[in-house]
Amino acid sequence: MALIGNGAQADFQALAFHHLLGIDEIRLFDVDEAATRKLVRNLGKTGIRFPTCGSVAQAVRGADIVTTVTARHVHARVMTVDMLEPGMHINAVGGDCPGKTELDPGILRRGSVFVEYEPQTRIEGELQNMPEDFAATPFWKVLAGKEAGRVSADQVTIFDSVGFALEDYSALRLMRDLAQELGYGKTIGLVPDLDDPKDVFGLIGAGPAQALPAAPIAASA
Repeated sequence: MALIGNGAQADFQALAFHHLLGIDEIRLFDVDEAATRKLVRNLGKTGIRFPTCGSVAQAVRGADIVTTVTARHVHARVMTVDMLEPGMHINAVGGDCPGKTELDPGILRRGSVFVEYEPQTRIEGELQNMPEDFAATPFWKVLAGKEAGRVSADQVTIFDSVGFALEDYSALRLMRDLAQELGYGKTIGLVPDLDDPKDVFGLIGAGPAQALPAAPIAASA
């Protein structure tokens, strides 16, 4: 897997893919090298290998999954069509408000696009760069067996992940109830005062872990 953007959300993305899907190698790239060092420092004891890369193209080459979670508030083209490979799945996480996207629109035309809540995604996600009639499949329909997900090994799939407040609320309420039931956790500020705004993971007391050196991938010509 490739993880493009190594800031506040990246640690949690890495852990989720590791624990839920067993991914143990995640290639890293961020224009801010300090953010990459932070991620490796925090997750150094997890057993995940973190090769660091010198460009987006280098990181995504040969990757089965690409997660983009960058922060720049523009219609960016963090990933371009020429970087696509057959069977690649893209989690486009960073496009999360009007005027902020990450993918070359041509990528969406080359693959099948899945969304959480279509009306919101057309305003805030990668779909804001596409015509109103551009096809996208609500993810719940895949889970309910009403629509197909991946249909072939070579298919390119894109999850235009904007988020949906009802999902966030439900997950947070469950975590709160479990924490109270188990007597686990601590009270923190809703908007914490962080020395490093990109190190939210460190706030939960899980880091910094003992750092393991990132194995660099040699830059290609």
